[in-house]
Amino acid sequence: MPHLNTPEALDTFRQELVSKRDPNMPCISICAGAGCIASGADEVIAAFKTEIETQGLTAKVDTKGTGCPGFCERGPVVVIYPEEICYLGVTAKDVPEIVSQTIKENKLVERLLFLDPVTGERAVHESDISFYKAQERTVLCNNIRIDSKSIDDYLAIGGYSALAKALTQMTDLAVLEEVKKSNLRGRGGAGFPAGRKWEGSRNAEEPIKYVIVNADEGDPGAFMDRALLEGNPHSILEGLIIGGYAIAAHEGYFYVRQEYPLAVENINLAIKQAESYGLLGKNILGSGFDFKVIVHQGAGAFVCGESTALMTSLEGRAGEPRPKYTRSNIKGLWNRPSVLNNVETWANVPLIINRGADWFSSVGTDSSKGTKIFSLVGKITNTGLVEVPMGMSLRDIIYKIGGGIPDGKAFKAVQTGGPSGGCIPEDKLDLQVGFDELTQAGSMMGSGGMIVLDEDTCMVDVARYFIHFLTDESCGKCVPCREGLRQMDRILTNITRGKGKEGDIELLEELSETAVEASLCALGKSAPNPFLSTLRYFRDEYEAHIREKRCPALSCKQLISFYIDPGKCMACGICAKKCPAEAIDGEKKKIHIIDQEKCTNCGTCFEVCPSKFTAVIKISGAPVPAPIAEGDRLITQKSPKEGKVK
Repeated sequence: MPHLNTPEALDTFRQELVSKRDPNMPCISICAGAGCIASGADEVIAAFKTEIETQGLTAKVDTKGTGCPGFCERGPVVVIYPEEICYLGVTAKDVPEIVSQTIKENKLVERLLFLDPVTGERAVHESDISFYKAQERTVLCNNIRIDSKSIDDYLAIGGYSALAKALTQMTDLAVLEEVKKSNLRGRGGAGFPAGRKWEGSRNAEEPIKYVIVNADEGDPGAFMDRALLEGNPHSILEGLIIGGYAIAAHEGYFYVRQEYPLAVENINLAIKQAESYGLLGKNILGSGFDFKVIVHQGAGAFVCGESTALMTSLEGRAGEPRPKYTRSNIKGLWNRPSVLNNVETWANVPLIINRGADWFSSVGTDSSKGTKIFSLVGKITNTGLVEVPMGMSLRDIIYKIGGGIPDGKAFKAVQTGGPSGGCIPEDKLDLQVGFDELTQAGSMMGSGGMIVLDEDTCMVDVARYFIHFLTDESCGKCVPCREGLRQMDRILTNITRGKGKEGDIELLEELSETAVEASLCALGKSAPNPFLSTLRYFRDEYEAHIREKRCPALSCKQLISFYIDPGKCMACGICAKKCPAEAIDGEKKKIHIIDQEKCTNCGTCFEVCPSKFTAVIKISGAPVPAPIAEGDRLITQKSPKEGKVK
């Protein structure tokens, strides 16, 4: 094991690693992120190793499990270098064909290539796939290129060169000034300038300081930090060490969710590898700078994503926020100066040191620099992680990268910023993505969650869902959050059940105002956003629920009814067989009828009715169609018997 005690030793070892690798040797990279593992990536990796050995190619082909490249909708993803052939949805059964055709015969397996739905053409290379074309991948780009468990792979692509530059060619003040000049804003939600936060800690009189990675990613549908920790842990570790050097901290922490076992495994391995190479510990690279890192697993409380709650938890106490009379970068962990940034923020630091602040700030808007990673999920054709330059429009993200809304449905809104974010409607789709722009639209950047909603989504129910989530996750320490959210949840639930009444909207607004003004931490202060943003853009849906007892999206179960259109029913019997409540009457060749007293409004009949018939109709708050309501006498196509509709 090499001990890299000088920058020269690091460069020499890096050159040796590169020289030993044949750039023309085929390398099969298989995504081994948590999402692809759930889809069978481990079996695919094992199959490749077995097949390569069976065909006598062990010395001629390299195989590695890598991090997530982002296209989660089509995993497991396999990329073959140096040609950069990208295969999607690969299974273990496909492996023999890939090895025999692509590796040995240099032929493509057409069915595994991306099929562009617009052009109808197959995309061979990753860069040719529409999902990737409009992205600008600087933080995520190496996920599919390196073995996430190998420090040598990270070193071979230039890893730890930024650390060497910072420790031996720059003063701590110069590092701080470079980060300040880049205008890197925290990617965890608030968007506070990282350099200013670091400066506050550096200038604090207390000599003992800490740097902390916030990897407590709890937003529903968000997995950006997890993918970085799993796929390229050394990039975050390198950024953390540089941050420690800049503020004169000698101890760092990773605060990681208990639900991220693979991320915890990989970051612990990265720390051990860095220590064994002399890149972590005493006298790093002969600079005289000492630094150690500790990994702490959180218990999964959403509130621990808030800075003071996280630090309280890190101290071994219940994760509750504390009043911010003094910012945590002055009095944080154990009441000492503590810089807390999220995973993506730290991963940007080595890039800024290596390429310069001017390079970083050349991308983005006036107030939001660099790129941002989003988890693009929901009612969207291409789900996954996307990294785009700040300033790209929501429309381009959703349609150029995400491929639009599936099944011909209409776009309705996009929810950004996690549970405390807001919903942005269709007429705001050309909004540029940036910290200030999203806030002005009634939402927020948050950590990067982006949930797309289509025409079948009830916006009142969306608000109820997120308020309910935040009610459960509230620590309960302050009344406005604990009691206010509970009452908002109760009122919104009643509205979606047809029990809303005049004055509910005004009461919800009053509760929201109180929570925003009087809550102790950011969870309570931002919690009303889902309600306020949906009310701002979709007030008519609230009024329809309250005044007409109608859900315009036909989504709220207790406000809808299902009926069978006698003019379309072909008496196939599928709905009756699938109905879990046994609420559908009807014999073979006779029109079927839904017993409204037994019906639970589950919608199974609506979902299973053959599309060529579409006999089951969904109704909310409107009069039942006349033929059904009046019970007209109907005769089925193949039976002379008459049937009546209830």
